[in-house]
Amino acid sequence: MEDSSPILPTTNLPKRAYPSLKIDRNNGNSIMNELKRSLFSPTSVIRRPTFRNKQRSLTFLYSFTLILLFCTIVFVFRNSHIHQSSEWLKNMLKNRELAYADRIHPHVSKNSYAFVPSRSNAVNLNSDFKNHGSHSIKNKTNDTMLSEGKNNRNGGKSMAKSNEKSWVETMSKCDIFDGKWLKDDSPPLYEPGSCPCIDEPFNCYLNGRADNAYQKFRWQPNHCNIPRLDGRKMLKFLKRKRIVYVGDSLNRNMWESMVCLLRNSVKDKSRVFEASGRIEFKKEGTYSFLFPDYNLSVEYIRSAFLVQEWEVLGANGTKKETLRLDLVDNSYDTYKDADVLVFNTGHWWTHQKTSEGKGYYQEGNHVHSKMDVIEAFHKAMNTWTKWIEDNINPMKTFVFFRGYSLSHFSEGEWDSGGKCDTNEPIKNDKDLVQLDQLHPPIPQMLEKSLAKIKTPIFYLNVTRMTNYRKDAHPSIYRKPNMSLDEKRTFLRHQDCSHWCLPGVPDSWNQLLFAKLMWSHKQRQLQQQSYRNR
Repeated sequence: MEDSSPILPTTNLPKRAYPSLKIDRNNGNSIMNELKRSLFSPTSVIRRPTFRNKQRSLTFLYSFTLILLFCTIVFVFRNSHIHQSSEWLKNMLKNRELAYADRIHPHVSKNSYAFVPSRSNAVNLNSDFKNHGSHSIKNKTNDTMLSEGKNNRNGGKSMAKSNEKSWVETMSKCDIFDGKWLKDDSPPLYEPGSCPCIDEPFNCYLNGRADNAYQKFRWQPNHCNIPRLDGRKMLKFLKRKRIVYVGDSLNRNMWESMVCLLRNSVKDKSRVFEASGRIEFKKEGTYSFLFPDYNLSVEYIRSAFLVQEWEVLGANGTKKETLRLDLVDNSYDTYKDADVLVFNTGHWWTHQKTSEGKGYYQEGNHVHSKMDVIEAFHKAMNTWTKWIEDNINPMKTFVFFRGYSLSHFSEGEWDSGGKCDTNEPIKNDKDLVQLDQLHPPIPQMLEKSLAKIKTPIFYLNVTRMTNYRKDAHPSIYRKPNMSLDEKRTFLRHQDCSHWCLPGVPDSWNQLLFAKLMWSHKQRQLQQQSYRNR
C-alpha cells in the first residue's frame, strides 16, 4: 500500500551540536538530569525558541497594560472639571438615561418655572439648610428638615438624605417669589463700603447715605425656606466655572453684588481682580473678575437689548442709530460655553426712542419707518431665543433670565424730576406699582416671550419682590462729597431704577444660588435612585 504521509520540504538548516548524553542506566535521576541538561540547555532547539516567545508575550502584555492605564489616567484628569465624586465612572455609564430626566420645559407663569439639570459637585451643602428667624412657615416638613440637619448625630447619613429629599421636594413645589420682606438684624453678607468692585453710583454708603435700614431686610418665601447665601460654599460650588451676566446696567448691579459676595469670602482680597485692571464698569464692553485660587471668573457683558445696536448712513451722510432686531450682539460667541448665564433686558425698551419706534428698528437692510415697541420687543426676543436654542448645551450650561426690576419714580420720570427718597419700603399693596398700567408692559411681554423657548431656563421673576423696595434705590446718593450744586442736581434727577449695594440685588443672587443648589441636589437624588434600581 502506498504511503500517504506528507512529504516535508527540505531546508538547509545549520547543523547544531548536541551534547552527548552520559546516562547511568541504573540511576533514574541521572537519566532525567541528563535529559534536562541536553534538551533545555542554552543551545537547545527546544529551549531558545520557547523562552523567547514567552518573553515577548509577557513584554507585550505588560506594555499594553501600562499604556491603557496611562491613557485612562490622562483622560480622567483632563476631564476632571466635569466630575467631582468617586462615583463619576459609574455615573458616566448611567447618565445617558438620566440626561434629560430632570428637565422641565419652561412654562412661565406665576408658579411654574423651568430648570436645567445640574452636574455633580463634591460640595457639602447640608449645613446650608437653616431656618433664619422665627417666621412661621406653613410647610412643617421643611422646618423639620432645617432644624434637624445639623443636630442629629445618630441618624447619620440616612437622616441627612431624608432631609435633602424633603427639601428638594418642597422647593420643587414652592414659588420662591411669592413672599414678603422681613426685618433681619443678621450681619450683612459684606460690610458696606468694604467692596471696591461697586460702581460709584451704587455705593450709597460711601456716597453719604446715613441710614442703613434698607440693608436690614431679607426675602422670605411664604411656603419654603431658602438658605442664606454662604460665599465660601458658593466659591466651592463654582470652582473651575465661568458665570456670565449679560444685559443692561441692572444686570451690572447684580454682577457687582455677586463679585462682592464672593470676594468677601476670600482670605487674600488681592487675589480677586478685574482681568484688564479696570475699576469703572459703566462703559460698553466686557468685564471679568477673576478668582485664581478657585479658577473662577465672574463676568459682565453689556447688551441692553440682547440684540445689536447698529448704525446706518442717513440721507445727508450722517450716522443714524438703529436697533437690529434680527441679529444678536457680537459678544455672544464669547460666552456660549459658560457654566452659568444670567440674562436680562427691559429698561431700555421704555425710553422714548424705543417706545416711539420711529425709524429706529431695523431688519436686514430695511429700517422700519414705524414699529410698535411690543412687536419689536418680541422680534428681538425671538432672535435671542433662536440663538439660545441653537448654541446652548443645557447639559453644560444653566440659563437664568432675570425678570423686570421695577422703578419707583413719583412726581415725574427719570429725566423729569421723578423722586424716590424714602427710608421705608412700601407696606400697603395699594401703593405698589400696578403692572397693568405700565407702558410698555415689560413683565407681561417677557413672560409671553419666555414661554415659547424650548431650551430649559429658569425665570428669576423678581418683579413682585422689587415692587415693595422703594427705599433701597440710590435716590440722591449718587456721588461722594457732593457740592451744593451737585446736591441740587441729584435732587432733581434721582436714581430710582438701580439699587444700593449692599441691597436688593444680593437677594437676587441668593435666589439664584438656592436654585443652583436645588437642581444640584435633585440631580444627585435622581442618580442615587437610578443606581438603586
